[in-house]
Amino acid sequence: MQGKQFDQRLGFLLHDVSRLLRKRFDGRARDVGVTRAQYRLLAHLGRQEGINQSTLADILEIEGMSLGQHIDRLEKGGWVTRRKNPADRRAWNLFLTNKAHLILDDMRALSTQVWEETQAGLSEEDRERFINTLLMIKDNLSGVDTAVVEECHVG
Repeated sequence: MQGKQFDQRLGFLLHDVSRLLRKRFDGRARDVGVTRAQYRLLAHLGRQEGINQSTLADILEIEGMSLGQHIDRLEKGGWVTRRKNPADRRAWNLFLTNKAHLILDDMRALSTQVWEETQAGLSEEDRERFINTLLMIKDNLSGVDTAVVEECHVG
């Protein structure tokens, strides 16, 4: 496949748009003092304070060991605290610090700003249709066996 047809393949297009979106966000977020990955973790934690590390790792779809390293860095930076789970001595519950709460609104505003830039030129109807289409694609893929997807070489 050559030229424009190749660029319009769904997998490549989604990858390129995702990469550019991350790059734009990272460029704007530098001044806040957290990375995009850290912001993602903090945002999820902000929605579910007191969650344990294992559950958060599942939500973020990362290994528990990797999450532990992220949490270690965030704890050293004063962004999160770990507290023993009263029901399970082996588990830790995670909480945001005041420092983290203070930047979450700024990060959400930044995220909204980048999202608005991403949708420039789209009518409200096109925006809604776009989101609904992505949600449908996500639902379609969520119900598909991963072995089947790998065999199809989606992209």
